[in-house]
Amino acid sequence: MSWISDFISLVYPSVCMACGEGLYKNEECICNQCIYSLPKTNFHTFEDNALNKLFWGRVNVQHAAAFYDFKKEGKVQNLLHQLKYKGQQQVGVKVGNLYGNELLNNEKFASVDVIIPVPLHPDKQKKRGYNQSECFAKGLSQSMQLPYDSETLIRSFASETQTKKSKYLRWENVKTIFKITDAEKIKGKHILLVDDVITTGATIESCAQHLLSVAETKVSIAAIAFTTL
Repeated sequence: MSWISDFISLVYPSVCMACGEGLYKNEECICNQCIYSLPKTNFHTFEDNALNKLFWGRVNVQHAAAFYDFKKEGKVQNLLHQLKYKGQQQVGVKVGNLYGNELLNNEKFASVDVIIPVPLHPDKQKKRGYNQSECFAKGLSQSMQLPYDSETLIRSFASETQTKKSKYLRWENVKTIFKITDAEKIKGKHILLVDDVITTGATIESCAQHLLSVAETKVSIAAIAFTTL
């Protein structure tokens, strides 16, 4: 009954994962004000964007886009923190739904066949309980009406944390840790490779290189947020 839900919300109020304000009855995870005010990059609307440029000369991706512009101490950082460290998986799904609705109507992403999240090492995923990038992939899958595949690209070795590494050391840290389990499954596919946040692009570049080693594949990239060091 709705009055029971209202009572529970009064005692244990649901809050926006971006701004911390209470949510209204029809709001989920992110309040409507934040949905409309969070800093969008609009990278999917133009080719000459900063994320595309990041991969020029490094890996042959079709298109690269991120939903939000990441700023330290900002609301986007709050969202990512809740998703990655506080168990709030619905944040990834919600943002995936929102961004998928925008990508769905964009010709650059119209030919995508399958969505693949950047994988976690099984030990790390077991400890966390989920892969935050897979949550984002699920949301994109729902709104874009495309399958997502979390089994074909795996992380076969655990890597050290990337947080304080230089661009070169980040690449050295991840270049050999991924593996394709079933090349035939993605042969000839246009893959949307997704991650939660991109900084130097080393991790997602390594993933893309592995996917592109399969005959006739194409790779585009989407992330929740993009930041620069």
